[in-house]
Amino acid sequence: MTGLRPALSDRAMDAPDPARPGLPEFRAAAASITGAAIRTPLIASALPGMEALRLKLDCLQPTGAFKIRGALNAVARLAPGARGVVCCSTGNHGRALAWAAGRAGIPAAICLSALVPEAKVRAAEALGARVIRIGTSQDEAQAEADRLAEAEGLTPVPPFDHAHVIAGQGTLGLELIEDAPDLETILVPLSGGGLAAGIAAAAKALKPGVRVVGISMDRGAAMAASLAAGRPVEVAEVASLADSLGGGIGLENRLTFAMCQDLLDDVVRVTEAEIYAGMLALLEGERVVAEGASAVAHAAVLAGKIRLTGPTAALITGRNAAPKQIAAIAARAPVRLGDITVEAPA
Repeated sequence: MTGLRPALSDRAMDAPDPARPGLPEFRAAAASITGAAIRTPLIASALPGMEALRLKLDCLQPTGAFKIRGALNAVARLAPGARGVVCCSTGNHGRALAWAAGRAGIPAAICLSALVPEAKVRAAEALGARVIRIGTSQDEAQAEADRLAEAEGLTPVPPFDHAHVIAGQGTLGLELIEDAPDLETILVPLSGGGLAAGIAAAAKALKPGVRVVGISMDRGAAMAASLAAGRPVEVAEVASLADSLGGGIGLENRLTFAMCQDLLDDVVRVTEAEIYAGMLALLEGERVVAEGASAVAHAAVLAGKIRLTGPTAALITGRNAAPKQIAAIAARAPVRLGDITVEAPA
C-alpha cells in the first residue's frame, strides 16, 4: 500500500474544526445508543491464511447495518419539539433513521435516488417512513431533502457529514480498541466518510498508533477521488455491488473530507470482480451474508492489495443486499451492473 498522507500535502484545514467530535463526544454517543444498538462481536476469520483478520459484525444491528449508531445518536440530540427528520441515503442510513425516528415517535422522510436497490426502499417504508424516490444520483436526492427541510420544518440528519452522526459511527472505534487493544490495523469501507472519520478519530484517541485504511470501489468512489485530488470533487454515480458506498460527499463538505484527509493512513480501491470475490469469501468461508460494501476488506486482501502483517479488524458493515443478488453470488452466477457483467472468480 502507498501511504496516504505524503500524497496529500494541501490540507483542507490548518486547524481542527471545533465541530469535530472527540473522545468525550464518542463516549457520550456510546451512552446514548446503549440499549438500542448492539455491541457487536469481533470474531476471528475462518479463512485459511487470514488468521490475523478479525471481523467486526455490525451487520447484526437491528436494521442490518452500522448506520443505526449515527442515526440513534443524532435523533437523541434533536431539539425539543422537533417536527421530524429528513435525509437522503443510499439505503442503509435511511432505514436506520426511519427506525430511530419511529423509536422516538417522530416522522421521517427519506429521499432515495433511482440507484438505491428496491429491497432497501421497501425496508424503509416498512418502518413507517415516507419514502421519496427522486433523481438518478444522491446529489439529486439531497436537493429534495433540503427542499423538504425548508418547506416542512424537518430537521436534516445527513448520512455522514454531521457531527452527531460521526460520533455515533465512532462508537465502533471505541469498541474495537476496547475489545482488541492489540489491533494494529482497521479496514473500513469508505463512502461519504462518516464511518471512516468516526472510527479513525475514536480509535486513534485510544491508540494513536493504530492504522486505519479506507477501502472503496474503483468506479464512482467520491471520497477516494476527492482525497486523491486534495479537495472535494464530483464523480459520476454508477451501479456497483458496493452500492452503499456510492454518492457524492458534497463540494461544501464540512467535516468528513478533512477528517479522512487527516486521519486515514491509506486508501485502497477494488474492482467489481474483486468485490464479488470478497462477497463469495464471506458467504462460503466465513458463513456471513454481507452486502458488497461489507466485502471490500476481504476483496482487497484476497486481491493482494492489502497484506495482513499483524492483528487487523475488518468492518462487516451491513447485510442488506437484495436477496436475488446474494443468491446469484452463492450460485457463482454472473451479476449484471448497469453496463457491465461481473463474473464469478475462477
